[in-house]
Amino acid sequence: MPLISIITASYAPSAEYLPETIKSVEALELPDGWELEWIVQEDGDTPQLSERFVGVDIVRYAANGQQLGIASTRNLALSRASGVLLQALDQDDVLLSDAFLTLIPRFEEHPIHWAIGQADDLLPNGERRPYPSPISFGLQKAGVINAYAGEQGANWPIHGAALMLRAASFRALGGWSGIPYDDELATFAALSQITDGYYDEAITWLYRHHPKQTHRTEGSRALSAECRRFALQRAAILEASGLRFPPETAVGFESHPLDLHVGPAEKDTSL
Repeated sequence: MPLISIITASYAPSAEYLPETIKSVEALELPDGWELEWIVQEDGDTPQLSERFVGVDIVRYAANGQQLGIASTRNLALSRASGVLLQALDQDDVLLSDAFLTLIPRFEEHPIHWAIGQADDLLPNGERRPYPSPISFGLQKAGVINAYAGEQGANWPIHGAALMLRAASFRALGGWSGIPYDDELATFAALSQITDGYYDEAITWLYRHHPKQTHRTEGSRALSAECRRFALQRAAILEASGLRFPPETAVGFESHPLDLHVGPAEKDTSL
């Protein structure tokens, strides 16, 4: 059976809304023949969240044991994922129960490498606020969304926090970009520059707004322009290279053997 892996980086000091995220994952419906795993990786020197996932059978939890940042934490989770499709999910956001019923079939209908549904904003009082899309829905040809972002001062019309992706394509691009903020955006810019995707009009997730969000910090605001510039630069270089993934890489759900043996590092580190 094909497997989809949800990837979540968690962090205890800002995990106030994690119980709601857990409930949303437990309520997800799957298309016939699909299976689900949830790869959770906790960042921070003192892990505290393992007990939150007790009894959630689909969860595969691990902790960094040190502070590495969100991009590195997501990539460590990716190293443990077995799915042919990946679903990005932040620890404070909510997937709606029919999200997979909506998006997984798009990968069967179209030769695409990514898909995402529309979101409502979820406000601190529990209210849902619609977010009108500035671009049209449906099939998105390679490069079109980045062109729009470039015209809008490096502001993308699609949020990368809830992307569904072909795992092989995502790994081929190196996973999440190693920048301090907007790591999901920079990788989406690269993937959407060289592959087609699908933007579904159906609301499949809720993007939560709250005071502890990383992008509201002073450090994030100070580095925002640099990180978004990085994303545009990555897209531009890929466009100049002429790189495209062959059409056959966007068809079917063939799994790749990932249970690879890794031994201890052999480099001599003695002094």
